[in-house]
Amino acid sequence: MSAQFPQARLRRLRSSDALRTLVRENSLRAEHLVYPIFVEEDTDEYTPIEGMPGQYRIPESKLGEEAQRLAALGLKSIMPFGISHHKDETGSDALREDGMVSRMVRIIKAAVPDMVVIPDICFCEYTSHGHCGILKDGTVDNDRTIKNLGVQAVQAAKAGADIIAPSAAQDGQVLAIRAALDEAGFTETPIMAYSTKFASALYGPFREAAGTELKGDRKTYQMDPMNRREALRESLADEAEGADFLMVKPALAYLDVMADIRRNSLLPLVAYQVSGEYAMIKFAAQQGVIDESAVVRETLGSMRRAGADLIMTYFAPQLLEEGL
Repeated sequence: MSAQFPQARLRRLRSSDALRTLVRENSLRAEHLVYPIFVEEDTDEYTPIEGMPGQYRIPESKLGEEAQRLAALGLKSIMPFGISHHKDETGSDALREDGMVSRMVRIIKAAVPDMVVIPDICFCEYTSHGHCGILKDGTVDNDRTIKNLGVQAVQAAKAGADIIAPSAAQDGQVLAIRAALDEAGFTETPIMAYSTKFASALYGPFREAAGTELKGDRKTYQMDPMNRREALRESLADEAEGADFLMVKPALAYLDVMADIRRNSLLPLVAYQVSGEYAMIKFAAQQGVIDESAVVRETLGSMRRAGADLIMTYFAPQLLEEGL
């Protein structure tokens, strides 16, 4: 039997935890995680997000304390989303120096200067219609919107943002933002492009969390989930426009796209584990049908394996509390 059996026994390197750790190809550490948070103005109460168990709308008045708590856990990077009570047709609050985007950045940087703050640059949380820019004939006016995105990006940079992350999915937005930042003197501020963003059904809980009032859908500017070649084209276009990071959103259903981008670009690659992905794990765990901690690590591991350098995940504090 031994003479005929293959000499290569792959399980030799699996016989103990120490050996398995020694040969592990990918890891998950604090520096790989970015935590998206929801910040609400004009309230002093933490509001539970029904569709995302364990997540809350953080009162703006307590944002500094929350940033310090997260930093004490070991969190390195944070992405704030604003829940505005001052919405209009154009999302003008996001363009103001004293608007919510700028205030969130200033509060976090004042509380934890070393925290990497990556504000989401978009208008869906600030418009009365819930779309990502200025509407014209029922859809977003691409060129007027990217001009406004440049203004919003500059205001965020002035407030101290470390990275600008535009998520509006408009053609030419990276180029417009890069030009606006450079003209304002922020030549060293990098752009994390939501470069391949799908019109996904997995965003549902986010809309509740962020208080967006979407009328219609975003299929005219976000990507068709069935398109793989176009997904690569979108990210390579943003790279050509000057993006410093690329991103795939959502993550788990698009690991093939992530791997394609990794093979074709040397830029840092970000995976966004979106609200629906988070919710599915949480609700399945509540029913006792999965081991939540193990599934979180397995799914995030698949993103690292597909090529992600960073992962946006609502599980970040939980992972840090558990010691990763």
